[in-house]
Formats: sequence, structure tokens, C-alpha cells
Amino acid sequence: MEIIVCVKPVLDPDLPPVKFAVDARSNRVLPPEGMPPVINPYDALAVEAALRIKEAKKTGKVTVLTVGDAAADGVIRKTLAMGADEAVLLSDPAFAESDGFATARILARAIQKLGKYDLILCGRQAADWDQGIVGSALAEFLGLPAVTRARALEAGEGKIRVDRVVSSGAETFEVALPALVTVSSEFGQARIPSGWGIIKAAKKPIPAWGAAQVEADPAAVGKAGARNSLVKLFIPSYQRKCEIL
Repeated sequence: MEIIVCVKPVLDPDLPPVKFAVDARSNRVLPPEGMPPVINPYDALAVEAALRIKEAKKTGKVTVLTVGDAAADGVIRKTLAMGADEAVLLSDPAFAESDGFATARILARAIQKLGKYDLILCGRQAADWDQGIVGSALAEFLGLPAVTRARALEAGEGKIRVDRVVSSGAETFEVALPALVTVSSEFGQARIPSGWGIIKAAKKPIPAWGAAQVEADPAAVGKAGARNSLVKLFIPSYQRKCEIL
């Protein structure tokens, strides 16, 4: 089974608030000095789901796609250390300031370039913005059926069985492949890479594809292709008053 996993580098959600700073001019969070991005926790579970399917089927290939820059190298290599077979970095100045929709377009073009696939896995949302747009938008751009918030997956012959989380409990779907599934935190725990896995991952080449390689329309990606406009990003200020009686 050919599985593609989409992974996003994010600022470590476990960092204390004092480590975060906002650039009011560019409306973006400034990366803390000496703190590289980490893999989005939901996407780590998507990688884990892909690896479990591959292990259960005793065959297959897991390819990771990441939209980012050189700072994403550590995130990509972690997925390879976990057990992914290949990874591609999608990096281009034209991709800067992409929102969820524009990012989904970039991923769609890269997946079309890759060609053959049976299943696409994404995290249910990113730990930084918590929007959950990319997975569903990507399925729409590729014309695929999609199931969101999966807590369990079982791959069959030409189909996949998905248990998904809903407010009232859970639902079970059986979907024909190819399909896209987003994985939720209820899936479980992502594996910790072994020392040997880390060593092998450090030696693997990671190709980088730009807008030209994936034939992305510059008007459909980056700031030009974004549908959301961030008006103002700021850290709320709090005032405390103490009254002594």
C-alpha cells in the first residue's frame, strides 16, 4: 500500500508562554532563538498510523510531505527515523504566507507529481492555529473521499475501515481507496525513534521541490492564494488588582 503523510512543523506547544513573541508588523510569531520547530503532534500520529498499516500489511511504502523551509529538516528526519521510507520538502519563496487552503493546493500538486498512492493521512489539525483546514481541503482538490478525526484505522483490500470521534461517541465508516483520513489524538501514542533509526535518517537525502517542480500556479499559493486574512495577531495583556482588607 502506498501511503502519503502530510506533516507540518510547528513551534513546540509545550514551550512556556514567556518564550513566545509577536512581530506586530508582520503579524507572525517569532521563532524562539535556539528552539527549532517540532512535528505537529497530530501529524506524528498520522505517521504512526501509516507505519502501523504498513506493518500490518507487511508491505508498502510511506512517503512524507512537508511544506516549509530549511528549518523543517529536523522534523522531516524524525519521520524518517520513526520508519517512513521517503520524504520530500516543499519549499519556495512563493509558498510563504500560505494559509490552510493554499497549503492544501501545494500538497495537492506535489501528490499529483508523486503519482501513485492509495491513502493520504494528515493530522486532524495543527497545534499552532487549530483550524483543521488542510486535510479536508486537500481531499476536495484531489477529488477524494475523506474521513476526519480518526481514532482507529484498519486497511482492507481496496478499502479502509475508520472509527472516528464525534461529540456523542464514535462512528465507523468503510471507505473505498484511494481516500484521505485525518487522525485525532484519540488514536494513541506515536512511537519514539530508535537510535539506529535516527542514524539511518541522518544519512537519507531529502529532495526539495519548489513551485516549478510541482507546477503550482503562483496565484494559487502563498499570500496570493490565501483565502484567510489575518487582521491582527497579539498577546493579550492582563491586569491584576489586589485589594487589601
